[in-house]
Amino acid sequence: MTFGSLKKKSKRSPTSSSSQNPPKTAPPPHPRFSRRRLAVAFFVASLCVVVVVRLAFERVPPSSEIYTIEVVNEFPHDPTAFTQGLVYAGNDTLFESTGLYGQSSVRQIHLQTGKVILQHKMDDSKFGEGLTLLDGRLFQVTWLERIGFIYDQYNLSKLKSFTHQMQDGWGLATDGKVLYGSDGTSTLYQIDPMTLKVVGKDAVRYKDHDVSFLNELEYVNGEVLANVWQTDCIARISQKDGMVLGWILLHELRQGLFRSGHRGIDVLNGIAWDKDNNRLFVTGKLWPTLFEIKLRPVVGPLHRTVENLCRLR
Repeated sequence: MTFGSLKKKSKRSPTSSSSQNPPKTAPPPHPRFSRRRLAVAFFVASLCVVVVVRLAFERVPPSSEIYTIEVVNEFPHDPTAFTQGLVYAGNDTLFESTGLYGQSSVRQIHLQTGKVILQHKMDDSKFGEGLTLLDGRLFQVTWLERIGFIYDQYNLSKLKSFTHQMQDGWGLATDGKVLYGSDGTSTLYQIDPMTLKVVGKDAVRYKDHDVSFLNELEYVNGEVLANVWQTDCIARISQKDGMVLGWILLHELRQGLFRSGHRGIDVLNGIAWDKDNNRLFVTGKLWPTLFEIKLRPVVGPLHRTVENLCRLR
């Protein structure tokens, strides 16, 4: 906001040619209203206006930011992997949870080649979902059940199973202290990694909308990134209160795969963050490619609103 400058109106000082016939002009201003005092009064009033305006703006939360992406690198990805969870573990190593009955697994993958290094195949009755890594342990949840599993990072041996308190098992992430979980609703859960009990939860909202269908999760610098199921959108969620800070629109990735003849691909799902090198990776269910991306702010108007693009209700 800019303010116009305040202009002072000056008056010429009256002069008299004769003490007998003074000119017909207004009397000089009373000392209470001298120019200096008027200037000070104007300055104080302007300062008050500026302070009030500044305080008003500080009370308004920052507007959500919308990003598209630039592809930095492309890596091979198993096109038969129904990706449900994705974790970067350093040294060009990824861990992935895959779904579908009879095909669910937890696997260690080499980033550069996409090859599976180690794999733990799950029981055919289990449908693998979200995955995260904390202190050498991989935590995984399963679909339509409140059952999860913990694996050894180094050999993928199953250490134990657990029961969680979410309505369902969809996504997992961690900030190194707590686990964040999603169950397909608009709720973002905080889970104690030792007891596996819910210690907090927030309703994820964007403007006046609940953001439902939260799916695969990843923690990045104070934000929880969440795939919104059946969309090409990632929500950037504040870990403090669940409010959506911004959106990442990735429609170009799936459209590009379609144009390349990959008709059997499913939805965007899978986010991994390399915190040491500031690299963000994404892929999807049955996608032949894993993408390293950078965010680019959207310049200019969108052809469709975020509410429509990301199917907010």
